[in-house]
Amino acid sequence: YRVHTVVLNDPGRLLSVHIMHTALVAGWAGSMALYELAVFDPSDPVLDPMWRQGMFVIPFMTRLGITNSWGGWSITGGTVTNPGIWSYEGVAGAHIVFSGLCFLAAIWHWVYWDLEIFFDERTGKPSLDLPKIFGIHLFLSGVACFGFGAFHVTGLYGPGIWVSDPYGLTGKVQPVNPSWGVEGFDPFVPGGIASHHIAAGTLGILAGLFHLSVRPPQRLYKGLRMGNIETVLSSSIAAVFFAAFVVAGTMWYGSATTPIELFGPTRYQWDQGYFQQ
Repeated sequence: YRVHTVVLNDPGRLLSVHIMHTALVAGWAGSMALYELAVFDPSDPVLDPMWRQGMFVIPFMTRLGITNSWGGWSITGGTVTNPGIWSYEGVAGAHIVFSGLCFLAAIWHWVYWDLEIFFDERTGKPSLDLPKIFGIHLFLSGVACFGFGAFHVTGLYGPGIWVSDPYGLTGKVQPVNPSWGVEGFDPFVPGGIASHHIAAGTLGILAGLFHLSVRPPQRLYKGLRMGNIETVLSSSIAAVFFAAFVVAGTMWYGSATTPIELFGPTRYQWDQGYFQQ
């Protein structure tokens, strides 16, 4: 609580600490990727895949369509002569650069905390319009969610995602068409990833526009403590927990988002002798 009082009613520095948090996350991701690339052995992707070598961030990059390295190797076992900008090293470097820029931006916003945009026109005091901030975040996250599903996953503007079979034999990066039927709810159908991101993104955009244009009634505002920064923090952590809980489930039980060539087989596949059938 004492930490939060430093940025309470100080919107400029609240923004600063959020940017610094993003810088730390991006910096860790880029640094971890460079470390893994330094110790990763790509010579035998069949008998010595990335998951057996204990890789953590390389599977996530590969799942999103990164397969080549500036070192001339490919995750599929072949060699490449022109890996392009978005190789494993390119993604790691982009995270490092982004981290540095966020670090500088965080310092700037900490020093120049008293910007006019953060002051209430009626009182002249610094204030946080939390319902409107919620609408902005919801709208922007909706745009990102929709764009990922409609463009990146489908291959319309992007590589697609890693798609494989139950035995992990035919895995490769390919475009995925959205599945709008009942099959889209099957966790092992890749088309559900595209359709769910498109649907969730559309809902997020509409909900964001709603919260940007509609003010909450006073009774609801006070009942949900919408003016309390601690309420915002706690509800945000609850949302992150829900996402983490879902991801933990898909990792443990397996799904289209965790192909076994990248993340390894589930314990149930080992226990049931799945690969000996």
